[in-house]
Amino acid sequence: MLAVARHLAILDALQRERVVRVSDLAQQLGVSLMTVRRDIEALEEGGRLERIHGGAKIPGDTSTHEPGFDLKSTQLTAEKRAIAVEAASLVQEGMAVGLSAGTTTWALAKELVNGPQITVVTNSVRIADLFHHSASAASARYASTVILIGGERTPSDALVGPIATGALKQLHLDVLFLGVHGMDADAGFTTPNLLEAETDRAFVAAARKTVVLADHSKWGMLGISSIASLDEVDEVISDSGLGPEAQRVLQEQVGRLRLAAV
Repeated sequence: MLAVARHLAILDALQRERVVRVSDLAQQLGVSLMTVRRDIEALEEGGRLERIHGGAKIPGDTSTHEPGFDLKSTQLTAEKRAIAVEAASLVQEGMAVGLSAGTTTWALAKELVNGPQITVVTNSVRIADLFHHSASAASARYASTVILIGGERTPSDALVGPIATGALKQLHLDVLFLGVHGMDADAGFTTPNLLEAETDRAFVAAARKTVVLADHSKWGMLGISSIASLDEVDEVISDSGLGPEAQRVLQEQVGRLRLAAV
């Protein structure tokens, strides 16, 4: 295969997967690891990709950039709702349910406000407001209980820091629905906010079961701080746009992968 054809194949794989590995590309293209490394180096010089250990990713360092809630809430709305509907099917009457901050967990909260009576523990002001307004419109007798933990507010409207983690250490959750900034085979589930990572780790420690909610665009995104490794999570719910390589890695390492049809 000519170098131009290999380059096009590598870029095509990168657009699908967001992150590609040298070993996988070598197998797919039928060439040596050294050939793929030289191709990646050439593509990086042209600004087409960014080299990482063992592979390449879409260029641009997003490890510490934290988009605001309002911007993220307008992106991939169909995928997030499909994921939320799938996640809502796991919730039963009387459960203690953790909802971390994020636009996909917020979409799940919209599915749960008229669902079974549960106790919701969240560090999201937006999610707490959603349940509060729902309770005001309905009989308090049938409303879910909401516990909003305190802390310092982030651009994604999460309450984080020592107050938040201290509160979570006193609680026990049946299930946690965790929103993440990125998913990576090596780094696991990540966030660009150090304090949010610490709070999310406290959420995971408090839960009997952890379910990550992440649309397909999160694969290959890398935040500066890891929340959990892939094998520390019981389930991942993503959407049908998730690439085959991402599906393979997640199926091998997480307890269960669900793909919501969009």
